[in-house]
Amino acid sequence: MPRRLGVILSEKAEDYLERIQELTDRQGFARVSDLAEELHLGKASVSSMILRLAKQGLVNNQRYRGFTLTAKGIKVAKTIRQRHEVLTQFFNFLGVSTKVAQKDIEGIEHHLSPETVLKLKTLLLSRKS
Repeated sequence: MPRRLGVILSEKAEDYLERIQELTDRQGFARVSDLAEELHLGKASVSSMILRLAKQGLVNNQRYRGFTLTAKGIKVAKTIRQRHEVLTQFFNFLGVSTKVAQKDIEGIEHHLSPETVLKLKTLLLSRKS
């Protein structure tokens, strides 16, 4: 399980944070039903994970009103998003098709160290110069 800003997260938890951030960027908040639809999961599974994320201080959960990320949750979600963006740029650089890249990124993004992501980012930036 990767450690993000002092928090140990499972791959599923990272996926939740990433989707919550996307939903709150679009509509200002997230609801269990929205997240269940995005992740193709049942509402009970989503509710359970939201409670776990709230206990870790990553989600502000207001029962029957939806939820948002805490400041800590936003920092973690940004780290996850940046890693995803670097991998997307890297696969584009390699010429991998969008469909294949999306599938591959979902498969490996949770297993890369911050050092590896930084090296990929540095490589991509040096190619732009």
